[in-house]
Amino acid sequence: MTGIAGLLGRVETALSLGLTGRVRSVSGLAVTATGLPAPVGASCEIDVAGGRSIAAQVVGFHDDIAILMPLTDAGGVAVGNDVRFVGTSQRVFTGPDLLGRVIGALGEPLDERGPICAIDEYPLYASAPPALRRRRIDAPLSVGVRSLNGLLTAGLGQRLGIFSGTGVGKSVLLGMMARYTSADVSVIALVGERGREVRGFIENELGDAGRRRSVVVVSTSDESPVRRVRAVFVATAVAEYFRDRGANVLLLVDSITRTAMAQRQISLAAGEPPSTKGYPPSVFSLLPQLLERAGRTERGSITGFYTVLVEGDDLNEPIADATRGILDGHVWLSRRIAARGQYPAVDVLNSISRVMVDVVSSEQLEAARKVRRLLATWSEIEDLVNIGAYAAGTNPEFDLTIRMRPVIERFLSQGLQESCSFDEARDALLRVAAEADRVESELRAAASGRGMGAESTARR
Repeated sequence: MTGIAGLLGRVETALSLGLTGRVRSVSGLAVTATGLPAPVGASCEIDVAGGRSIAAQVVGFHDDIAILMPLTDAGGVAVGNDVRFVGTSQRVFTGPDLLGRVIGALGEPLDERGPICAIDEYPLYASAPPALRRRRIDAPLSVGVRSLNGLLTAGLGQRLGIFSGTGVGKSVLLGMMARYTSADVSVIALVGERGREVRGFIENELGDAGRRRSVVVVSTSDESPVRRVRAVFVATAVAEYFRDRGANVLLLVDSITRTAMAQRQISLAAGEPPSTKGYPPSVFSLLPQLLERAGRTERGSITGFYTVLVEGDDLNEPIADATRGILDGHVWLSRRIAARGQYPAVDVLNSISRVMVDVVSSEQLEAARKVRRLLATWSEIEDLVNIGAYAAGTNPEFDLTIRMRPVIERFLSQGLQESCSFDEARDALLRVAAEADRVESELRAAASGRGMGAESTARR
């Protein structure tokens, strides 16, 4: 594959020699050029004063005018500057040497650990695996988080969304998953993050243990929207490389929302009209092209977790709604639960794993249903209990829920440095269900005793 790709690259370079255009105008994020018959997605370089060149990508056309978007700041670009066609190959260099490294959207090392030894190339914009060649998802994948492993079990090759507002703990949750997962490799894309948070995530949330078997792809919020979108595709291509070598890969993307916003900037600069709440149609066509590439094949698997930022904690926001319809499940992080001091702040009742029924035992499914029922009952009576308006003994289901509330809270809470395997989470869930059965029997016996006492009193 590498030899063929290298030959194609040399042919492409030869064909591109002498193919140049000239800058016609600069407007906002876009640069237009005349005399440049390069296809959409082609890489170009704009020669500016001082012998410098600025990398750019063709994002559209208008008649015979090419529309480009620079990958860096466009400062220095002037009318008449030469625009050189570089190539159409959109690939990333890959290899086992990527493990433990932090790279940028162009595959360049960012961690000051020297060059990366690449042995292969993978296309950035590959097609998703054919539907009928995907293996069924029939085995669980531990993500190291008790509430997810027990109540929202992920399967090998599943795709789930993590939906939350800002400041609810999604970065901490991603770090726990990367450190404690049973997957062979973790690939993490940090898109549109604040620059100061990247190092904090790598050193604190990910840690040395998690970093050794991870590849981190970074494109911060100050970078070009082309680089931000490209970073997600680089991470996906790297995950496909390890998958094709038989690995079970955990792909963590933070966040799909910022990726969609970057694509919106690109599309608007290319002249595409906005449609749904300011998002052009190409944004919504990009989402399935990206998300469908995760999955399980005959060689390995990519299990994807994609974070989605929701404005005002609104799940009906356009990107959240479109993403939820594509994925195989969603995890909702609740601000109300986080404010109560419970971490991770997973709202079990508003979350679902659509493949859990295929990857866990019937005993675990029954235990999960029991805990969900108790959580649903608590949501109904919480206000009554808190204001003291409920009298014990009035309703057996309410009494059981109140008694089991501390037990369930302990199950759902987990320390940042605490790992929980799938087997440990399943056993803990079964113990919670068994305790609920014991308490229910106790309450039933107590109610029966009260009934017999009342009957005896009535006879006297």
